[in-house]
Amino acid sequence: MDAVRQNLDLRVHDRVALDESELYAEMLSAVAAAERPLTVAEIDMVLGVRSAEAGRRALMTQD
Repeated sequence: MDAVRQNLDLRVHDRVALDESELYAEMLSAVAAAERPLTVAEIDMVLGVRSAEAGRRALMTQD
């Protein structure tokens, strides 16, 4: 088992996991800043799956 630990490179990262963690952090920040639950359009905007303009339009129609 020690040979495995010696050959283990701790600098290796799981890029997908790091990307998911970043998205999760962005969502947490958006939720913390919101005064109400986020709409689907707002969540899409935070995650980047919708254009910012479409998200802004959705926000304006709800106010």
